[in-house]
Amino acid sequence: MVFTTLRLPPYPKLVTNNRFSGIFASQFHSSALPSRLVLGSSSSCVGTLSLSINHHSSRWSSTAFTCFSQTSELSVSVDTYGSNTERVVVLVIGGGGREHALCYALQRSPSCDAVFCAPGNAGISTSGNATCIPDLDIFDSSAVISFCRKWGVGLVVVEPEAPLVSGLANDLVTAGIPTFGPSAEAAALAGSKDFMKTICHKYGIPTAKYQTFSDASAAKQYIKEQGAPIVIKADGLAAGKGVAVASTLEEAYEAVDLMLVEGIFGSAGYRVIVEEFVEGEEASFFALVDGENAIPLESAQDYKRVGDGDTDLNTGGMGAYSPAPFLTKELQNVVMESIILPTVKGMSMEGCKFVGVLYAGLMIDKKSGLPKLIEYNVRFGDSECQVLMVRLESDLAKVMLATSRGELKGVSLKWSPGSAMVVVMASKGYPGSYEKETVIRNLEEAECVAPAVKVFHAGTAFDSDGNLIATGGRVLGITAKGRDLEEARDKAYLAVEEINWPGGFYRQDIGWRAFPQKQFSRNA
Repeated sequence: MVFTTLRLPPYPKLVTNNRFSGIFASQFHSSALPSRLVLGSSSSCVGTLSLSINHHSSRWSSTAFTCFSQTSELSVSVDTYGSNTERVVVLVIGGGGREHALCYALQRSPSCDAVFCAPGNAGISTSGNATCIPDLDIFDSSAVISFCRKWGVGLVVVEPEAPLVSGLANDLVTAGIPTFGPSAEAAALAGSKDFMKTICHKYGIPTAKYQTFSDASAAKQYIKEQGAPIVIKADGLAAGKGVAVASTLEEAYEAVDLMLVEGIFGSAGYRVIVEEFVEGEEASFFALVDGENAIPLESAQDYKRVGDGDTDLNTGGMGAYSPAPFLTKELQNVVMESIILPTVKGMSMEGCKFVGVLYAGLMIDKKSGLPKLIEYNVRFGDSECQVLMVRLESDLAKVMLATSRGELKGVSLKWSPGSAMVVVMASKGYPGSYEKETVIRNLEEAECVAPAVKVFHAGTAFDSDGNLIATGGRVLGITAKGRDLEEARDKAYLAVEEINWPGGFYRQDIGWRAFPQKQFSRNA
């Protein structure tokens, strides 16, 4: 037997998937005879690794392993067995709950060989779902491109809207790196609500009546003419907090002053959208878009208000479930035909084709029963992404790669039967000021209370003593699958109650819209 040993540059905590393709493609090419893996002495590994290279594509495959190494140098020996199936190493940009869910789904994808996440978070790094790169500046395109070339990254998934709006996807595409995420021009659908409304008006997409203002007095005069309730929104990105639903004129005037006079959202609030209040049922609708074609994801519904019974302030999401029973297939077809596809066509005609996931925040108008577009996001919703990713059975990496290449036509997605629910645990005081660095315990126990329970991390880190601590407002997403929504709910709350976190809180009634009124409270 002849062995060939190949030296690879060091990288901490390397986590691979079932197949390890492409990660070292940029380091070397080889036609080595069957060989074996040698790990540097300062590494410790869990599992075994068997690498192979395909003579035609120089793509790797392997069994799963996790390597915990701070400074070790990998020595890899390669055999000649391989597969013609295209495989890819993925870099996920972001560090919240939705990124954790995406890493989880990508790590299970047959065509994904390894997952990196920048910056990631404590939960992602310890779960084995991805290798976190906390020191990679996601706003420095040249640094991201350099990392991708060094580590053979074949797909970048850009989730946060800020780097998208700043043009990270533009630079990656220019560098020839397949990217799941829209250009800066297309990301304006989320980066500017005025731009989104202009597209709606131009291409006949149903949305709430509105006007845009940069002058507080003019905005207040319009509000007085329209009456309350009414909605005031910061034009730009405000981390999910730039929306005020005012039930009185005084509340509306105060919201205008906070945004336009006091500037609480900075440049994001130098213009405001004053929008009619549409009464009805909220829904989240997601579609993958490749510039010309779009395919819908499964339905989901989230809970934005911080208090039980949909009371108190809006948040980035306190929980969600999928599927959403009221969002029927017929209604989904209406959304595709009247909202999603006209948007895709309109963006193409405007010269800024949209590529990535289009997240439509909808209101199903109580009067007409028809959907109206309330807002667009150009990434997955945080809570909804978690329930969708635990239900997705298709190869996410393969689908995202097809999206980036404009090859979605004819693609279909497979979903697990039953339901999924996520209950978000947040720091006490959120969405206002909240205490940070409170200690969280018993997460492993929570994941073991019932089958199909997964805890996704959003704002977590480790302190100097190795304790898991909360660093953000929304911190954990306790997600569960069940044969039906009731079983998913029971599992999720059982897991929540296992977690020892005095500094956190959660809503008790996630999913209540889908249950009979008598089940409004879990304790009823």
